[in-house]
Amino acid sequence: MTTLPPPLRDPAALLTQALQDWGGHEDLWVYGYGSLIWRPEFDYAERRPATVRGWHRALKMWSRINRGTPECPGLVFALLPGGSCHGMAFRIPRADGAAVLTRLWAREMRMAVYDPRWLPCHTPHGPVRALAFTLSRRSPSHTGVLADDEYRRIFREACGLYGTTLDYAQRTLEELARHGIHDRHLERLLRLARHA
Repeated sequence: MTTLPPPLRDPAALLTQALQDWGGHEDLWVYGYGSLIWRPEFDYAERRPATVRGWHRALKMWSRINRGTPECPGLVFALLPGGSCHGMAFRIPRADGAAVLTRLWAREMRMAVYDPRWLPCHTPHGPVRALAFTLSRRSPSHTGVLADDEYRRIFREACGLYGTTLDYAQRTLEELARHGIHDRHLERLLRLARHA
């Protein structure tokens, strides 16, 4: 199934805004809910379990490069409105914040699909304000409701630059479990893949 690419936004302008919103006067916090948990690709001074309220992790964002192709899009996680999400908050020392944010932008915002937001995260050591990559349900990259058979097909067929959607989902589930985080919805989706 071919889907249209999202409208282009300017990643550099969005990065400039994120740097201004952060300010550079204190350590930078980044919230991870998917692959950032198991492949952050940046050094951090601290990592804490963190819960974000008002948003939830969902395997409902089309991936046309990393986990699929334009002809056979795969899926990656997005942070969608509603519910709550258990993930990890990473603290990056202030001196390294701008460089880390710039590298993170090259990874997460190359296509400028996500809506970066500063969200309050609840951690065992108190609240922090962290950058999170969210997705609007109005985005062309949001899948909408997918039938179980469509998930099965995507798990079976979708593969991109970094591998398959199935490997990505399985790796995320394993890493969440390693940190004591249970995602029943993701567990259900992966059962569909096993029974395909």
